[in-house]
Amino acid sequence: MPRLAQLYFKTAIIFLIIGLCMGLHMAISQDHAATPAHAHTNLLGWVTMAIFGIYYALNPAKAERRLALVQYYVYTSGVAVLVPSLYLMTTGRPEIEPIVAVASIVAFLGVLLFAVVIFSSAESATRASTAPLR
Repeated sequence: MPRLAQLYFKTAIIFLIIGLCMGLHMAISQDHAATPAHAHTNLLGWVTMAIFGIYYALNPAKAERRLALVQYYVYTSGVAVLVPSLYLMTTGRPEIEPIVAVASIVAFLGVLLFAVVIFSSAESATRASTAPLR
């Protein structure tokens, strides 16, 4: 399995653990104010990153492209900032909203980069790879 696919799966499981902890905390405390952050953690962190990992596992030539690694870092940094800032915003810190907005845009750029990877041909992925990322 390509290194990038493994990286996505490892990152996804970390977000799943965080999302489950958030859900447990909300259930125990009976305070569900952080529901949006919990949902984003599970959907953007766990589900979407696992899907990215599956795609790269099934398309190892594309996983070797430098653009694919850039896509990982852009998307992951966006989600990694979005989750805690959204948590803070929904639990009483409205001044954090600009950070949430910027992090959302960064995550969206990561999705757009993923679209470029998907729509690029496999031949160009093979030619564009100059050094293995494994």
